[in-house]
Amino acid sequence: MNDWRPFVYGGLSSVIAECGTFPIDTSKTRLQIQGQKLNVKHTELKYRGMFHAIYRIGSEEGVKALYSGLKPAVLRQATYGTIKIGIYHTLKRAICKDPKDEKLLPNMVCGVIAGIVSSCIANPTDVLKVRFQAQNESFKKMGLIQAFGHIYRNEGVRGLWRGVGPTANRAAIVVGVELPAYDITKKHIINHGLLGDNMYTHFISSFIAGLLGAICSNPVDVVKTRLMNQQNLMKTTSQGASPAIYTSSLHCMTHTVRTEGVAALYKGFIPNWVRLGPWNIIFFITYEQMKRLNL
Repeated sequence: MNDWRPFVYGGLSSVIAECGTFPIDTSKTRLQIQGQKLNVKHTELKYRGMFHAIYRIGSEEGVKALYSGLKPAVLRQATYGTIKIGIYHTLKRAICKDPKDEKLLPNMVCGVIAGIVSSCIANPTDVLKVRFQAQNESFKKMGLIQAFGHIYRNEGVRGLWRGVGPTANRAAIVVGVELPAYDITKKHIINHGLLGDNMYTHFISSFIAGLLGAICSNPVDVVKTRLMNQQNLMKTTSQGASPAIYTSSLHCMTHTVRTEGVAALYKGFIPNWVRLGPWNIIFFITYEQMKRLNL
């Protein structure tokens, strides 16, 4: 495969997968930000689970709300997905020329590097996506450029890279697990004659990659989402004392565990897994078909 094609195939496949699974991601975001115990009276949880969240969002706010933040999400995947897959495959080929000789550990290192670099570059679009999904009043009627400008004017450049630490950590975990898991599973299935290099193999490999990625990344994903959304909480919570603000990823994680228990780090796990599973299946099958067609 020519060097430029992983970048293009990765970006296109990521955008297609994102569009196909976005309502699940919205429900995951809402589940992760609810129940935060700040310096205000704690209210009853609005959503009881993924399907309940999707139902309530759709019925109370309209189906359109399930796709709130889709534009920055697509923009994110067009940048993050393109850079991530391109760097991963470029580094792999630099280390090992023959795919048959690939090893798990070098692939994981390539995935971690690709995840960190791509997520840091794409972080402003991730911040915007979370703000739209959280349905803060100030963002409801804004366009993409307006929303970027709003964050920049009110929070500065730092606001656009809010949560970049946990975002990079999550990306390092997800990419460092999912892409090597897919490659090694696919290699194992083909080498042992279980199946050929076909869509069934791609499906099984991507399913396993999505499950492992969800298990490993969910705690960091909760921290990332809460850090990115905390400015919304500061503006919307005005009942008495100021709310507690997370000062770092570690503070957010320890505060969450102390006030809500360890299980809170796995809030949104089902939609996270349900999303990552289909997301990876759509992504890898699309990517493999593009490779096969040599577009």
